[in-house]
Amino acid sequence: MTDKKPRLLTGDTPTGRLHLGHWVGSVENRVHLQKEYDCYFIIANMHAFTTRMDKPEEIRQSVIDIATDYLAVGIDPKKSTIFIQSEIPAISELTFFFSMLLSYPRVLRNPTIKDEIRDKGLGDNYPFGFLLYPVGQVADILAFRPEIVPVGEDQVPHIEMTREVARRFNQLYCGVDAHAEDKDHLKLGGLFPIVDVKPGRSRRLVGTGAPTTDGSLLKMSKSLNNAIFLSDDADTIKRKVMNMYTDPKRLKATDLGTTENNPLWIFHETFNHDTKWVEEASERYRQGTIGDVECKKRLIDVLDALIAPFRQQRQQYEKDPEQVLKILREGAAEANDVANATLTLAKEKMRQYY
Repeated sequence: MTDKKPRLLTGDTPTGRLHLGHWVGSVENRVHLQKEYDCYFIIANMHAFTTRMDKPEEIRQSVIDIATDYLAVGIDPKKSTIFIQSEIPAISELTFFFSMLLSYPRVLRNPTIKDEIRDKGLGDNYPFGFLLYPVGQVADILAFRPEIVPVGEDQVPHIEMTREVARRFNQLYCGVDAHAEDKDHLKLGGLFPIVDVKPGRSRRLVGTGAPTTDGSLLKMSKSLNNAIFLSDDADTIKRKVMNMYTDPKRLKATDLGTTENNPLWIFHETFNHDTKWVEEASERYRQGTIGDVECKKRLIDVLDALIAPFRQQRQQYEKDPEQVLKILREGAAEANDVANATLTLAKEKMRQYY
């Protein structure tokens, strides 16, 4: 690692293996950015307890699964630091301090919170920690004082909250003028950079299933059983694509089809690099001169070509799980050095370093 590179932080809550939504939303970006940035990738296991506090073994397995997926898709531990959130105590301490800089109504206004409550059917039945986790995400990020955070569309509201907390801290404890531009905070004495968001090429990948009653397609998610995973075998990919929701009004290949709000065509537009075929086939689909099965078979080939190398690399790490744990332990040691330094500086700015 070199200090000359700008720093990057992002990560995932361990809710299962990574899927195609993770890939186009952020993970693909991470692999490419390793050459340009000093990368820190957090597996946020504490956040997983907000909705699955009764499933600790499942969370632990998800941590290992995500770490293995990272390595399989090309996250290089020689270039990047992979670590587990709960192994970095400074994050929890910063979470408490940062919670004082956000009002309760501000946290509730976070649209991601509202979406998760709705999509997961939580109603009012969620722990207080569920409302605390957006503040924890702020601490996950600011503990490492990164310059950019590559995330999917659903995480952008969390990044805006992070920017708000960084501004507030710098103004309150570092004397940065409230009218200062974001880019000037550090040179004016601020501790925390006002991070930039780097979205993936697909802002929000839909799942393979049918829309909700209002016609909205749900995003890809393990909990919604509509995901294609980066570790799926060829037969599983085939089954999931063949069962994919398409145009419900199209009963035979000669019926006129609709490509809008149709996962089959959203996936082709996202993953199929043969843009000429996609353009021509989508037009034929609308005209009723090509069948769903032919289009699905083409998508199966496209997705398996993408996933097969990941699957093969993953199998190598699955043979040696201790190697994965060793990488995570080494990552924790490096991450603790950075986060502890940030915590010390924050306490000094807050006049609480004794």
